[in-house]
Amino acid sequence: MSWTEQELKQVDGTDELHVSSYRPDGTLRPFVTIWTARLGDDVYVRSAYGPDNGWFRRAKESGTGRVRVGGVERDVRFEVPDDVVHAPLDDAYRAKYGRYDKQIVATVVGPALVGATLRAVPQD
Repeated sequence: MSWTEQELKQVDGTDELHVSSYRPDGTLRPFVTIWTARLGDDVYVRSAYGPDNGWFRRAKESGTGRVRVGGVERDVRFEVPDDVVHAPLDDAYRAKYGRYDKQIVATVVGPALVGATLRAVPQD
């Protein structure tokens, strides 16, 4: 499954994404609001507080969840991306959120985020 062009436009045009992961019993955890970026036809999420942040650990462990962004809601699989995406993904985050204070944007870009990045792959 892949994102539709309309869904990708919603990701581009909406600052905040709501992410949740599935518990072992199949129920969804509460949604957490984060920043997201699109790179090509893929959607990525990053933990501004590193890989030990609760929502990130649970999403990575579960491997599945749900995202909401700009009126779109999809079940997703969370995947660790290839290392080659990190530099262009940093650029995508800077381009999307560059109007915010540089210190805030710095929480979602740079080498420290390599281990705190997941690709959200649609499952519907």
